[in-house]
Amino acid sequence: MWWRLAHRRKTKHNKTELKRYFGARAVLGDQRPRQRNRQFHRSTWMTSPKDSWPRFSRPGISMTLLETKDGVHYFTFEHSREYQQVQFKFLDAVESMDPNNIVALLQLNPYHIDSLLQLSDVCRIQEDQEMARDLIERALYSFECAFHPLFSLTSGTSRLDYLRPENRAFYLALYKHMMFLEKRGCPRTALEYCKLILSLDPDSDPLCMLLLIDFLALRSREYQSVLQLYQDWEEHRNLSQLPNFAFSTALCHFHLSQQENMDPEESHKQRHKADQLLQIALIMFPCNFVIPFLMPLLDLCTVQPDAAVTSHSFFGPNSQIRQLPALAELTGLYVGRTCTLWREAAVMLWLEETVKEVLRRVDAKDPVVEDCQNKRKQRYQSAPRNIHRHVLLSEIKEATSTLPLEVTTQPVMGFDPLPPLDSVISYTRPESALSLFFRSLLPNFNIQVSQSTSVFF
Repeated sequence: MWWRLAHRRKTKHNKTELKRYFGARAVLGDQRPRQRNRQFHRSTWMTSPKDSWPRFSRPGISMTLLETKDGVHYFTFEHSREYQQVQFKFLDAVESMDPNNIVALLQLNPYHIDSLLQLSDVCRIQEDQEMARDLIERALYSFECAFHPLFSLTSGTSRLDYLRPENRAFYLALYKHMMFLEKRGCPRTALEYCKLILSLDPDSDPLCMLLLIDFLALRSREYQSVLQLYQDWEEHRNLSQLPNFAFSTALCHFHLSQQENMDPEESHKQRHKADQLLQIALIMFPCNFVIPFLMPLLDLCTVQPDAAVTSHSFFGPNSQIRQLPALAELTGLYVGRTCTLWREAAVMLWLEETVKEVLRRVDAKDPVVEDCQNKRKQRYQSAPRNIHRHVLLSEIKEATSTLPLEVTTQPVMGFDPLPPLDSVISYTRPESALSLFFRSLLPNFNIQVSQSTSVFF
């Protein structure tokens, strides 16, 4: 089966800082005990409605089947006229830079998706993780109640075009829910959500799930699934050019070689394959890997690092300075995300041994070293927009610090980070008094751009 969902226990809300500041009723709506649970009748897969949620009424979101081609169904979410008006009010509230206006909007429209996503970010920043998760679950419930009868979460044959703004909130709600699951120690369930997001648009992969799926699989000890994905997708997606797959496939083979029930001959084959893959990965992506991983780990384990490694130019600071920005982004993302996977003593010692072998090959002027250097120069001049979007969503400092100026100098909206430049717009927002005011101050102010790149409070 393409994915599965783990059962999640219901939890009661604690009194959080956001509730104390805004008031529980303002955030959650009217919750009189006699009304609880009466409005929830539909059985849903992704989340279960809670007693604390406000009365559910369809907010004006529906799903339409656009076409069916080669057994694949293409859908899109649509907004009713009433929902569009709420969306315009939401954009006005965001431009006001006052979170109270988002809360007030949610009080009247408790299942407005973008308001739920935006307020969830506020809660998370204020370290109210429980409320942040709850708001995302409420958004997912609202989406699932709008599903088309043919839309399937499990078949892998349902598609949603990320170019349509109405669909993007569903991607983001799934992503945020997935990350909450991972942080709560549910990597297997998070992995299934990752597969689901990837299945919605596997060709474009707008949130770059291919930069994350290997990590979740490794955390879930699903080593064979990583190797199978690599085998199935390498030919048409060039996964070997992604640092995360280059290192993770090596790590998978290493872990398989360590399994106690494995035949000794097979174990030897797995270890040999792991050694080969890690050497190639280190030669291809040397700059941001060894210094951040190996040196601090050896220090923590009171192991004296080899001076030949720490002083060698191949892994030293100068090589990092010369690194191409796009490659720095990818390797920084992998280093920041997977450091815990390399902290095991056996893995660390394997890495140290492999580094020494790589340096021997470098000093011997192995032609593979020059070949990898030429490939780096050709392939990693700039990163596509979906990788920048993934880095922003990841909030991993090792990666966000390498983002180019064209990304870091523009404000980014949490409910629609770096929207596609060729978005398919089904309706437009009328100019508000606030936007007209901005236009009077800034001659180059563009209302369409402001809808997706306004500063958030």
